[in-house]
Amino acid sequence: MLFTTVLFLVITTSLSSAALIPTPNHGRSFQQCFYSHHSNNHTQVVIPRNSPLYSPLLNSSIRNNRFLNSSYHSLSKPEFIVNPTRESHIQATIICVKRSGFQVRTRSGGHDYEGLSYSSSTHQKFVLVDLSNFRSIEVDIENETAWVETGATLGELYYRIAEKSRVHGFPAGSCPTVGVGGHFSGGGFGTIFRKYGLAADRVMDARIVDANGEIMDRNSMGEDLFWAIRGGGGASFGVILAWKVELVPVPEIVTIFSVSRIVEQGGVQVFQKWQNVSHNLPKKLFLHAVIKPNNGTIQFVFVGLFLGRVKELLPLMEERFPELGLAAESSQEVSWIQSVMYFAGFAVNNISSKALLNRTSTFDGFFKAKSDYTSEPISGLGLEGLFKRVLEQESSMLILTPYGGRMGEIPDSETPFPHRRGYIYKIQYIVTWDTEEETSLHMRWIRELYEYMAPYVSKAPRAAYYNYRDLDLGRNGKNDDSYERARIWGLKYFNGNFDRLVRVKTAVDPSNFFWNEQSIPVLASH
Repeated sequence: MLFTTVLFLVITTSLSSAALIPTPNHGRSFQQCFYSHHSNNHTQVVIPRNSPLYSPLLNSSIRNNRFLNSSYHSLSKPEFIVNPTRESHIQATIICVKRSGFQVRTRSGGHDYEGLSYSSSTHQKFVLVDLSNFRSIEVDIENETAWVETGATLGELYYRIAEKSRVHGFPAGSCPTVGVGGHFSGGGFGTIFRKYGLAADRVMDARIVDANGEIMDRNSMGEDLFWAIRGGGGASFGVILAWKVELVPVPEIVTIFSVSRIVEQGGVQVFQKWQNVSHNLPKKLFLHAVIKPNNGTIQFVFVGLFLGRVKELLPLMEERFPELGLAAESSQEVSWIQSVMYFAGFAVNNISSKALLNRTSTFDGFFKAKSDYTSEPISGLGLEGLFKRVLEQESSMLILTPYGGRMGEIPDSETPFPHRRGYIYKIQYIVTWDTEEETSLHMRWIRELYEYMAPYVSKAPRAAYYNYRDLDLGRNGKNDDSYERARIWGLKYFNGNFDRLVRVKTAVDPSNFFWNEQSIPVLASH
């Protein structure tokens, strides 16, 4: 810590008079600045485009092939990738990037749906800070907390918790290769969120590097900034180094189950009942629905987690949702970590939980996703049109996540994530494809589906989930109208919390150093 502080003072002193404008040679200026303070092994830390290390590292956590080809939407690649191994590397990067006139982008897991953590649709040159080396996890079972570095994945976090305890868990997402840096800072849904809220709701402290290269914790950053990074997108405010989170109790034995129905088996009627009951079920019961085409018909898959045993689950379902027809043979009692593996797509009985430590994604293709929220069941007429459109696209899928429970108890302004009470479920629309030539066709399909759904979902604003980033909702400008531009998409993600996020951003990053196409804007000075 002393070394970090001294280094920060040296760098800031040497750069205090530097104008924050592009220099004639951006790259040399940035490298010289960084190397002057980190002379040892810098070739493994600052990686230019002409390095043989560049492409393997850049592509290592690109999770969507739409962004592997830089010709897509004229995307720009980073001029340099910084692969830090210590916090002082990140501090030096921020300060030297400012001196050199670059922008900066940060990547923890690479799951940004629009690739903004590692690519840019502008011509502004940027440096990518890849945080995959920051993956330490310290679990403290006695105090029921954990410190998690920003480059750790959800799978790694779950595994480390389960190493220490069979009766502790954490309410975050189901994809094990997602990095905690972006996931927590955007909200973070999971299978136990109806019981415990979002991942962001369980953040107790954080460490962040701000636009001046200073490292701050909750106490030194203040409650406004701490509020903003728990659901407002950390990349708008700084570089998240680590999160301190509160673990939650889980039973030693939980129950997982799945029931599938097609239209010809009464699937539509079961789904209509799901719309009415899923958000009213007990908090410890999570039951989401998946809608997808299957051999010319619509398949409905209802997948659940119950924080209890089968003998308690079956009579509950018979009372509250008999139409589902849940039977003992469709259910399985497992440990919580096995339930994590189940929702991640692993065969629970045949694979070790160490599979959660694999950071390589099993998906290798192109995709586009969008999101919606609904406050009331979609009508039969609306469903008829929806199913017709889903049948047009064999590689499409809708994931519907029920609300209620704890989500209805947390005030909308508690964190920047506003979509709490009043909603019955969230919709994620997904379409996948295999080749770049198919991109236009599939992008058009999902945009037309989204337009069709407008009458059946939330309005004024039409709500969207920030972690399912969607540039179709709008993009920032780089001039005085950026606030008005950002407000178009900002209200959809953050509703009434957007203006507070703007005020925090203006206070902590008035020069808008941490900018991207959907970062929180600053208020223009008058």
